Amino acid sequence: MTWTADDMPDLRGRTAVVTGANSGLGRVTATELARHGAHVIMAVRNTAAGERVAPAGAEVRHLDLADLASVRAFAKGVGEIDLLINNAGLVLLGPRQQTADGFELHLGTNMLGPFALTGLLLDRVKDRIVSLSSIVHKRARLEFDDLMSKRDYTGSRAYGRSKLATTVFGLELDRRLRAAGSPVMSVLAHPGLTDTNLTPRANAHRGAFQQRLINAVSKRATQSVERGTLPQLYAATAAGVRGGQFFGPSGLGETRGRVTEVRASEHARDPEVGRRLWAAAVALTGVSYLE
Repeated sequence: MTWTADDMPDLRGRTAVVTGANSGLGRVTATELARHGAHVIMAVRNTAAGERVAPAGAEVRHLDLADLASVRAFAKGVGEIDLLINNAGLVLLGPRQQTADGFELHLGTNMLGPFALTGLLLDRVKDRIVSLSSIVHKRARLEFDDLMSKRDYTGSRAYGRSKLATTVFGLELDRRLRAAGSPVMSVLAHPGLTDTNLTPRANAHRGAFQQRLINAVSKRATQSVERGTLPQLYAATAAGVRGGQFFGPSGLGETRGRVTEVRASEHARDPEVGRRLWAAAVALTGVSYLE
């Protein structure tokens, strides 16, 4: 489909929460939603940075997905919303790190934090929940006896597993919403290979020369952040979207190009994997919903 942000509908009267909205995909998402009339709540770790880029009329509120206390505090201050866009993500290719709650940092930030946030806000969401996946999920498998990646840790593997977990969560959420007869939809999107600030941050542990080289190669291989944001904007706003759909770029192995519907990996689509991950997330976060 040839679809751009100019094709988004009039969003006046609608409210959206966008996590990680102070840079990259989240910044463009928040800006485009506001441009089309939505009231946007920018949920960010760095509120000063959020204020600097906030579009007119947007609210900036503190949220650290790597800290469940912060997730709970943020959720208490949110009223009725139409859209929840779980955009925030993290990739660090250096040594293993943990969240405030002792979770491996990628899994905690990219899946467990959004899982808890979604559960705490679900009774206030009226339309859609969009979860941001990645093409790297297709090369990963969840190891339920080592969800925290304590064995043979590598940052790239942990990141891939966290994005697989995000994908499994989005699909399992859709199953449970439909089983409950809810009108709310769970939809997935991924940006392909996009020029965001994740690459510089991911390689912050490397020397200055290596960082410059990696960043230069990355810029040549990626599409613009504006183009990479289109799948999640489509998932969040386009008419006719159905729960459980997954959108990404159409070209070069889903790395770039126009928006199209894509397919999650077989492992991600397995209902038993979804059930097991959901149970683990409830146990780890203490947030239980759609049981």
